[in-house]
Amino acid sequence: MGRVSGKVAIVTGAARGMGAAHARRLIEEGAKVMLTDVLDAEGEETAASLGESARYLHHDVTKEDQWQRVVGETEEAFGPVSVLVNNAGIVAHSPIEVMEERDYRRVIDVNQVSVFLGMKSVIASMKRAGGGSIINISSVAGLFGAAEVLAYTASKFAVRGMSKSAAIELAPYNIRVNSVHPGLISTPMTVSTPESEASTAQFIAATPAGRPGEPDEVANVVLLLASDESRFSTGAEFIVDGGISCQ
Repeated sequence: MGRVSGKVAIVTGAARGMGAAHARRLIEEGAKVMLTDVLDAEGEETAASLGESARYLHHDVTKEDQWQRVVGETEEAFGPVSVLVNNAGIVAHSPIEVMEERDYRRVIDVNQVSVFLGMKSVIASMKRAGGGSIINISSVAGLFGAAEVLAYTASKFAVRGMSKSAAIELAPYNIRVNSVHPGLISTPMTVSTPESEASTAQFIAATPAGRPGEPDEVANVVLLLASDESRFSTGAEFIVDGGISCQ
């Protein structure tokens, strides 16, 4: 028996990077997983590589009707949802003075509003499952400020607070809600632009561990939170950052 045998999970932003690692780790330990993303070719390829326990759906996480479709199709394929990993996220690098409102709102929609929609959309299904675990991927940027990523920092602080509020509200239904706070993790998003490459070098220099993390190192924490091993943990922050938040 795997650590999450019998559980049904939805993982957003799962085509590559951390989301793909979360899905893979959950499947390795016995879960059935619906992977969602807007990167359809990569998402389909990732799901195919994970075998019969995986499916893929196109999913704009900022749209409530698409959330409802994802939950419905997950139930049809695997049964009631018992794990949600709100992993989808984007970043925009810009000084505040020149940041465009549309860019700010886009980051908030993808990183924060999607978490609200995801939590709202799975509650009924998790009640049918007898309970569940919602795992919201925040960031160390949800613990302390950083320059030139105002929208990202705002969204990740919000995810941290939303997780605590939801944990209180959903505890009577045996639904746990926790936030995970990765530091710098080696994914396509961390080296996508010259600006992010520069900030990556600074981040590594400031990290006591002296290196970026790997997606599997975050996925192992997600696995713990998805499993019944963490059944008394809710409303908490789980930090995976190589020590940078200690300073």
